[in-house]
Amino acid sequence: MLVITIPKILREKLSEDGADALVEIINKADEQQKEDIISFVEEKFERRLAEVKSEIIKWMFIFIFGQFWAIVGVLFVFFK
Repeated sequence: MLVITIPKILREKLSEDGADALVEIINKADEQQKEDIISFVEEKFERRLAEVKSEIIKWMFIFIFGQFWAIVGVLFVFFK
């Protein structure tokens, strides 16, 4: 956790309550930034995962059709 120290001159201008409010605002902004970054990375990962799934399905169908035609070819030669 980030520790924020308020310089003496700023504490004098803002008062103790003002300095505490400033620290609270900075902490909330930091938390919001972390949440935004996490959601962005999550969405990016989900999009990449979806593209990988479609590639796997594509190659799965290519393999299945290849196997089907190989078996049909073997059966054709066997029964001929």
